[in-house]
Amino acid sequence: MKPEAVIFDIGNVLIEWQPERYYDRVYGEDRRKALFNEVDLHWMNERVDRGEPFRDVIYETAETYPHWRAEIRDWHDNWIMLATPVIDHSVTLMRRLRAKGVPVHCLTNFGVESYAYAQTQFDFLNEFDIEFVSGRMQVTKPDPRIYELVEEGVGVAPGAILFADDRDANIAAAEARGWQAHLFDGPSGWADRLVAAGLLTEEEAKP
Repeated sequence: MKPEAVIFDIGNVLIEWQPERYYDRVYGEDRRKALFNEVDLHWMNERVDRGEPFRDVIYETAETYPHWRAEIRDWHDNWIMLATPVIDHSVTLMRRLRAKGVPVHCLTNFGVESYAYAQTQFDFLNEFDIEFVSGRMQVTKPDPRIYELVEEGVGVAPGAILFADDRDANIAAAEARGWQAHLFDGPSGWADRLVAAGLLTEEEAKP
């Protein structure tokens, strides 16, 4: 079935999301490893992605581990430095799909306030037909409920959705609902998938 809607994940599909890289650069690898071993920063971020207040969650965590206060607060105060760089070819693919009239949405694990802030920094985040943001929905991938809500929102059959995400579990959950899905490991492979689906020509899929 030719897809009738394309859905992009954001982290590591449109924007690189590798917080460890920021901490390695700013504090050094040894200190980063010690921090991440002691403090579950990814669970902290999951709370934000589920809709808890961005600053409150991070600053609360920082006060729980005062000897790491500055490093943990960086997750909020220097957040934009954790969410870089943009994956330019993916943005190009998104825009070329939209230029051809293909409905393009996002489905992302992202906090309410952090997503609003990201939209002020990355103009393409304002270009989706529908934004499915976990913090607003108060459920994260790969919970089946978030995929159900997306189906209700886009209004096409599950088999007519083509979804790109960088995590195996998120892809498996989408496929379990009958979605077409692509495990993203770089924009070139995603471009090839869009060509194979008949949504872009080879020329349109180039960087």
